[in-house]
Amino acid sequence: MDVFSDLIRGVRAHGSLSGSSTLSPPWALHFVDGAPLTLCTVLTGAGWIVPEHGPPEPLRAHETIVVRGPATFTFVDEVGTRAEPVACGEHCATPEQGGTRHRRGWHDPGGDTGAGPGATTLIVGAYPVRGEISRRLLDALPVVLRVDAGGTADPVLDHLAAEVAVDAPGQQVVLDRLLDWMLVCTLREWFDRPGGEPPAWWAAQRDPVVGDALRLLHAEPAAPWTVTALAERTKVSRSTLAKRFADLVGEPPLTYLTRWRMTLAADLLVEREAATVAEIARTVGYSDPFGFSAAFKRVRGVNPSEFRRTATTAFPADGRGARS
Repeated sequence: MDVFSDLIRGVRAHGSLSGSSTLSPPWALHFVDGAPLTLCTVLTGAGWIVPEHGPPEPLRAHETIVVRGPATFTFVDEVGTRAEPVACGEHCATPEQGGTRHRRGWHDPGGDTGAGPGATTLIVGAYPVRGEISRRLLDALPVVLRVDAGGTADPVLDHLAAEVAVDAPGQQVVLDRLLDWMLVCTLREWFDRPGGEPPAWWAAQRDPVVGDALRLLHAEPAAPWTVTALAERTKVSRSTLAKRFADLVGEPPLTYLTRWRMTLAADLLVEREAATVAEIARTVGYSDPFGFSAAFKRVRGVNPSEFRRTATTAFPADGRGARS
């Protein structure tokens, strides 16, 4: 398992699509939910994404913008539009204003969008991100990131355009998976953009030595790793591994491993409510629960039991917790 795959595995579309909008000017759709991640892409036409805190960003056909919450944003036909904002969120049905029609569903054979041939079609996918693992990915992203047309996501957009034009069994599952694919392509292109400053773990994955070490730590986080054992598995000397890892990742291998184990443990404490702290400790590689608790408090600032109480109060099992 590589680092990126581990971090993004909790960021999945699952019936979380805000919907598609076919728009004629003027329009202003205000996305009010403040989802942790929202992907916006235009199939036809153009418009502007206006973040709550930030400058407007143009969005043209086959371009994609990802907005990081919890701040809200608006999609408008032009900056300073005369259209009154239409609130769109989880329960947005079919409000109409200023010649716009937003629908939560995808195929509306009887619907009259009122849109002419030059209309803009917007696809929006909101991602409910939960857990400390995925939070490490969010922390590496700006409030707004954009990827131009012409990249690896273009074929996915073609599939999306074909799917939103029909109404077939299993459509929601297909759309969810297409948006997952779209998000992965978008983030990979953004991290690899010329002149970009990707997080250290992204660039380190490309190194033949450190990349192998990271994959081992993520594939076997509970193994009794030492720098010597890791060096043997990556076929370099202990000193070479230690230096290259620290240079590229920004911290020693075992420090990175401890932080990763505590991230895994934080999610397990919430997901496995019936598991004891000792059981969680063994799962992430600690035979001694006291040593695990000390490490957890050193990294997270609170002991495991206190973290569990706080996290389950903020995000109960039914998923309707307070938004952070």
